[in-house]
Amino acid sequence: MQIFEQIAPLRTALTSHRRAGETIGLVPTMGYLHAGHMALVKRAKAECDRVVVSIFVNPTQFGPNEDFAAYPRDRDRDLAMLSAEGVDGVFAPTVEAMYPRPGATTVSVEPLGDILIGKVRPGHFQGVATVVSKLFHIVQPDRAYFGEKDFQQLAVIRRMVADLDMPVTIVGVPTVREADGLAMSSRNVRLDPGSRAAASVLARALGAGERQVASGERDPDAVVAAMREIISGEPRAELRSLDLCDAETLDAVERIGERPVVLLVTAAFGGVLLIDARTVAPPTQPSATGAASAA
Repeated sequence: MQIFEQIAPLRTALTSHRRAGETIGLVPTMGYLHAGHMALVKRAKAECDRVVVSIFVNPTQFGPNEDFAAYPRDRDRDLAMLSAEGVDGVFAPTVEAMYPRPGATTVSVEPLGDILIGKVRPGHFQGVATVVSKLFHIVQPDRAYFGEKDFQQLAVIRRMVADLDMPVTIVGVPTVREADGLAMSSRNVRLDPGSRAAASVLARALGAGERQVASGERDPDAVVAAMREIISGEPRAELRSLDLCDAETLDAVERIGERPVVLLVTAAFGGVLLIDARTVAPPTQPSATGAASAA
């Protein structure tokens, strides 16, 4: 496994693979890896000839009062996990390598990046889109892999790639969860025992919302209210946002129809911000014509 801290050597190494006709998969991460990241790596290895994992805690996606300095880091542990998984290359640049001077160019995906979590974390998705765009230009992958837990992030990146005609296929990978349903996240390690136990309320709320939609509930307000009631019953949970949206566009849904919807939740536990999401396909309803024919 090769480790690169600078852009030019990585590009040189990947050029030879590309000339040999090998496909390249990229797994962008901020490090402090867990089983969820390894699921992305496994998927990339199954579908690509070469796999590069980036490890970079991107300062531009953190707000002034957010946890950039406190974000967990353990490079040696990360590298050991990736080596054991058979990753070909790791791109672990410094901030100076990625941002050698103040940037005059940013990538903003509007309004997709300004709604939902974008309201809670202004400027966050601009930072995400900009750094992912840079990674795509540096690595030039054929496929890039992202977890579905960060559902809005996945939607923003897909829209950026489509709008800017970037030659990369975006692959969403299902969320990996702890035994109690909590979505795996690098931030989970910062939860104290009480907050960690309380955080499982997010999975319970999402499960309740999923069951309501799957059973035929068509009123999004009723689904959100049921989820909100569950979360409000946990005193350690500081709910920041809770939404039911169209799974493709992230538009607000006035009435649940036949299109899949996504349930999105953001909450803080002991000052640690967690997000989670779950997509649900509503049950199909027979048409009036079909019902009449059956009768």
